[in-house]
Amino acid sequence: MRSPFLLPLLILVSACIAIASLGGLGLSPELGFAAKPLTTILILLWAWPRGADSPKAARWLRWGLLFSLGGDVALLWPEAGFLPGLVSFLLAHLCYIVGYCQRSRFGKPWWPFALYALVAGAVLHRLWPGIPGDLRIPVLVYVACLASMASQAWAWWRSSMGGPDEALARRAAWGGTLFLFSDAMIAINKFAFAGQLPHATLLILSTYWLAQCCFVASLRPAAPDEAPA
Repeated sequence: MRSPFLLPLLILVSACIAIASLGGLGLSPELGFAAKPLTTILILLWAWPRGADSPKAARWLRWGLLFSLGGDVALLWPEAGFLPGLVSFLLAHLCYIVGYCQRSRFGKPWWPFALYALVAGAVLHRLWPGIPGDLRIPVLVYVACLASMASQAWAWWRSSMGGPDEALARRAAWGGTLFLFSDAMIAINKFAFAGQLPHATLLILSTYWLAQCCFVASLRPAAPDEAPA
């Protein structure tokens, strides 16, 4: 029987290689061009057999991972690929929102949306002067979608308290928070630090892949022996 820890271990190894190579930590940058998309592909493979009890939600989360993979490839070229990457991740967040709407009605409860709107608004207010005019509308739309995704994941958690899906929903909620943090670091690095934020690659990619792993872990394992530790 295949070990339930094999794919998570491969994800960890691939993520470490990508971070070390793209972050200038001693490995060849060319390795990062392979390891970055490979890490997301491995996460997608980990997700594939999960979620049989909620097939619609699982299908939308897999689509989100596929669009995330497209964004990963685009952002290997940070300048030329920024807008295509933004669009790819926008579509990914829309998929995640639809997926989590299969588990809880959109916007109920409302307070996570208010909380994340405040957080997103504060970050945007700080970065707004440094965002080029032609990117302001796309960034604004993206941030609204990102905050809605994180909010809906938290809404599912809060509405599932005391139920059989509470642990799954909690992972989704923390995944949304980690994704928002990762994207905030991308924006801060690009628009406030001109690409010179210390340890930016480590901060961005580690939280990004943790977020995606949390999303996968919010899908019920296909069999008891595949349950996450």
